[in-house]
Amino acid sequence: MAGVGLLGAIALAGLVVTVYAAWLFHDLPDAAELADYRPPTATRVYAADGTLIGEFSEERRIYVSYDQIPPVVIQAFLAAEDRNFFRHGGIDVSGIGRAMFKNVFNVVTGRRLEGGSTITQQVAKNVLLTSESSLNRKLKEAVLASRLEGTLAKEQIIELYLNEIFLGYRSYGIASAAYNYFGKSLTQLTPDEAAFLAALPKGPNNYHPKRRPEQAKARRDWVIGEMGENGFLTDAQVAAAIARPLVTQDAPRRAQYADADFFVEEARRQAIARFGDRPVNAGGLYLRTTLDPALQSAARAALMTGLENYDRRHGWRGPWGTTDFAAGWQAEAQKKTAPPERRAWRAAAIESVSGNSVRVRLAADDRTGTLITADAAWANANRQLRRGDLIFVEPRNGQFALKQIPAVNGALVAIDPHTGRVLAMVGGYSYALSSFNRATQAERQPGSAFKPFVYAAALEGDFTPASIVLDAPISFAGGPNGTRWTPENYSREYYGPQTLRRGLELSRNVMTVRLAQDVGMRNVVDLADKMGVGKLEPNLSVSLGAGETTPLRLTAAYSAFVNGGRRVDPYMIEYVQDRTGEITWRADGRSCRECGRGFSGQASPRLPARGEQVIDPITAYQVSSMLEGVVQRGTAASARGLGRWVGGKTGTTNEYRSAWFVGFSSDIVVGVFIGFDDNRPMGSGETGATTPVPIFNEFMQAALKARPARPFVKPKNAVFRTVNGIEEAFRPGTERRREEERAPEPQTPTGPQMYDDLIRREREAQQAEEAGPPPPTAPPPPKKHDPPEDLSGLF
Repeated sequence: MAGVGLLGAIALAGLVVTVYAAWLFHDLPDAAELADYRPPTATRVYAADGTLIGEFSEERRIYVSYDQIPPVVIQAFLAAEDRNFFRHGGIDVSGIGRAMFKNVFNVVTGRRLEGGSTITQQVAKNVLLTSESSLNRKLKEAVLASRLEGTLAKEQIIELYLNEIFLGYRSYGIASAAYNYFGKSLTQLTPDEAAFLAALPKGPNNYHPKRRPEQAKARRDWVIGEMGENGFLTDAQVAAAIARPLVTQDAPRRAQYADADFFVEEARRQAIARFGDRPVNAGGLYLRTTLDPALQSAARAALMTGLENYDRRHGWRGPWGTTDFAAGWQAEAQKKTAPPERRAWRAAAIESVSGNSVRVRLAADDRTGTLITADAAWANANRQLRRGDLIFVEPRNGQFALKQIPAVNGALVAIDPHTGRVLAMVGGYSYALSSFNRATQAERQPGSAFKPFVYAAALEGDFTPASIVLDAPISFAGGPNGTRWTPENYSREYYGPQTLRRGLELSRNVMTVRLAQDVGMRNVVDLADKMGVGKLEPNLSVSLGAGETTPLRLTAAYSAFVNGGRRVDPYMIEYVQDRTGEITWRADGRSCRECGRGFSGQASPRLPARGEQVIDPITAYQVSSMLEGVVQRGTAASARGLGRWVGGKTGTTNEYRSAWFVGFSSDIVVGVFIGFDDNRPMGSGETGATTPVPIFNEFMQAALKARPARPFVKPKNAVFRTVNGIEEAFRPGTERRREEERAPEPQTPTGPQMYDDLIRREREAQQAEEAGPPPPTAPPPPKKHDPPEDLSGLF
């Protein structure tokens, strides 16, 4: 009976074990799922020339296949984690025994305990199981590891492991870790760098290279030693690797090229809108963009310099903080604020002030020096410098220049007018200080920069560049409180009958309003909408730029004046590849049946031009020629130094709240916008010619080196006649109308002195650009005068 009882107990125990096993493993994941498993992978963003400019990801991971991983990297991880990986079946019994034996001595000596989990077990835990520490999970891990070994090849298992693991520095997988820690690809890693990455899986924070450099190097050196013990490195290689210092980047970076932050963020928004959040942030896409890095860097430099120059003109606003020099003031000062990116500024405190002799102390290293006397005088003229003021300074020739972050902001956009490719985009002074993209998100009135669309609408009708419009007082019913709206030139001077060219070159407000009334504002705003400016109200005040648009839309709309009258919608993403390298989307949707054929002497394929034809090619040429005149003889003459075949139009809005310049050559259109984010006035005289044109000039000096200006293409069917010494284009038949109108001779001499009298009188009227129209909902009051464009560039 006793034997029967024992057998029953054994049977019962067996049943219990069977039931427990069934319960434990009933929800075990299918190891076969890993054959097609791909972890969340970063989408990488590249410029047009292949420069990495950004990354979108939930987890920063760059997936690499086994054959793309250098042997030294695999050997480092095998030495650190699982030396018998290619010999065991998922569970390394000898490794567990060896770890237990070593741990006896580790406990005695206070060293870190070694684990016995194989790489296969870690894949099972990381990918298919939770990270809980329990006997149940360990049993599941062992069973699943055996199943993985029966399902996947060893190379597949270690590929999954090396792409899945978290290695600190916001790095998932070895490829992103190599980039984030060392700024290198896997193939560029040295043995000691590979060993450091292999030291991290057990605890990245424990071996942080900046916070715990001694522990990090010691762990790296241990891995190097293990690589030597396993025959992966020779004794000489081990000694050389250990002798090398551990040098890593200060912080992980999404890209070495760092000037495209506004562009990259806008590309991310557009990509998510088109492809969805999950594919963009976890799908491992390859995004080739339209960005030209050289132009982007030039755009950023030009905009930052222009905004700083504006800020300098308007005086010192005071310190960004104060200190009493108590112990620890340096660290506290550096916590409060940071200098803008791309500037070698330093936080400092004023130690003493004696008139314009000012001594400062740097917060970072306690170094002392004096402010440049001119900078001290500049600041003291507006607000007295005092001891304890916290400021920014820039080292310069043994002294320090006083700096302040501009309060004004702006944007610069550069577009290829023939394709719509956005070549450069800067949405503000500093992305770190404000990520608001003023190029795409700021809806502002363009002022006189809108006038070319009024003139284009007229030229599309019965007008020619030589047509006469009266520059004389005019008024309309419908002003506020029953008054009449009487737009005026700022100088309150009028020049009688003038050609359309003269009116646009000198930005005559009353001529523009009169022309818009004749053409019809509905025709004007409809044409502006067709060209890409956006939908505007058909109010006469809109003819002077009262409608709102963005710098990107306005700049793109100017493209039609350059490319022969076609609207091209701006775009930033050229094409997209999935993680396998297949192109899944392309911006250029044109088909080319002949492009895939081999060459046998036939003519090259002819693709249709991009974009819808929105204005007559002759109209486009007429406007571009007239806008070239704005630069050569008119309100943007300070850009004349760029040479021929450069055109553009300035614009300033009511009370100098916004200043614009949209300019172009034959192969690039550039829009510059300047204004405060709260739309407050920028100050008297802050016109389109004052800040935007110099920014345009600086940028174009770089752009024209790679894209030299060339003559604008003349339409084949245009008729050309000389009017007032300038060659004008006419639609066939309209040149005879010019003879009937008998355009008047200029009221001032031709040539360089052509506008001297006008300039003198406008200069006496404060040399200001048009103060602009009121909001589009109501006509401007009669006392709001429209100042002319700034003409200082002619002097």
